[in-house]
Amino acid sequence: MRLSDSPLFFPPGLEKIFLLIYFISLPYITGLIFLYFYVSDSKTDIFLSLNDNGSFIMTWAIGYEILAVIALLLIIKSAISFSMSVSSKNRKFQRPV
Repeated sequence: MRLSDSPLFFPPGLEKIFLLIYFISLPYITGLIFLYFYVSDSKTDIFLSLNDNGSFIMTWAIGYEILAVIALLLIIKSAISFSMSVSSKNRKFQRPV
């Protein structure tokens, strides 16, 4: 699969630029959402004070870690479901003794 196969997320000819934009913006937005809802308890004044003292790199790193954990959990879930489907297929083809 190539990046150009997905015209919605990666317009033809601009794949690398959009990949860079997504790599920077998605973890940063995730970090901002985490800081707003979890750390500041949805209180705008606390969030703004965190945002003044916090740096871009710290917020990006928090979001990156959250997205990495979500990706790992999806990989584990898919591996377990694949393993279960293979084992159920093996049970269908076994002859009773």
